[in-house]
Amino acid sequence: MEQHNLTRLSEFILVGLTDHPEMQAPLFGLFLIIYVISTVSNLGMVVLTKKDSKLQTPMYFFLRYLAITDLGYSTTVGPKMLVNFVIKENTISYGCCAAQLALFILFITSELFLLSSMAYDRYVAICNPLLYTAIMSQRACQVLVAIPYLYSTFVSLLVTIKVFNLSFCGYNVISYFYCDILPLLSLLCSNTQEIQLIILILAAFDLVSSILIVLVSYLFILATILRMNSAEGRKKAFSTCGSHLTVLVVFYGTLSFMYLQPKSSHSLDAEKVASIFYTLVIPMLNPLIYSFRNKDVKYALLRTLGHVRNTFSQSPLYRLIHRHVQIFTS
Repeated sequence: MEQHNLTRLSEFILVGLTDHPEMQAPLFGLFLIIYVISTVSNLGMVVLTKKDSKLQTPMYFFLRYLAITDLGYSTTVGPKMLVNFVIKENTISYGCCAAQLALFILFITSELFLLSSMAYDRYVAICNPLLYTAIMSQRACQVLVAIPYLYSTFVSLLVTIKVFNLSFCGYNVISYFYCDILPLLSLLCSNTQEIQLIILILAAFDLVSSILIVLVSYLFILATILRMNSAEGRKKAFSTCGSHLTVLVVFYGTLSFMYLQPKSSHSLDAEKVASIFYTLVIPMLNPLIYSFRNKDVKYALLRTLGHVRNTFSQSPLYRLIHRHVQIFTS
């Protein structure tokens, strides 16, 4: 019987994005800027949709949790990737690798179904406007957020426990910049047929069911809009869906590039670029898309900034600074 050299690994080595030393500093600066913008904009969206009285509607309730989810999976990958740009050996402990995989699966799966919940919300708002408040009650919104998170937690724990209960060979180099499922599977000595089948079934169910909810919702929305007599009404209906449709196109477009292209055209560098896009760039773009395309969010931001400015202008620190400026300029 064939014997494998099985080793209890204590850490993994992450290859990272590039092995060219001259690219480390520019990439570190670029991704640091992207991560900071992503973190600030998503935290800002959470605060705005929580505190502003004009944003206490179901659409902004879902948007708050989308921002939390974006912040979650960008933070799962981003800080470790940034650290790896400035240290000599890119290592991650066995436990941290398992935690990173679990959190990434949890947040990316949640994103799929949160976008579906948001599509259903737009369907109710446009197709059943008179019943919108009754259908999209606070309890219903909470359920539509809780179910994706509970299901994603189950999927995350199932896949992570299955993978890390298998035996790794002595080779511990992950040809990626974070602990993703496919690079980890390539390091296993155990039979991976069962876990590969589980991943295939779960991935197919997640993608097909989430896309089906989105497509059905928007088919009903389109049919309703086309039946409208008023051009102004059609324009308003389209505008309420514009931001969500933009986010959907960017997110599913990236996933399609990753998983639907022919195997013959697969490239590790292209996969890394796509992974960077949906782990760091999309979480930065989502709150910006909703901010630039949504008047309610822009006005809420202006009101919040005005309130902060007025509060600060009444503080002793402001008066002290103002007095010294007057003395200096007089």
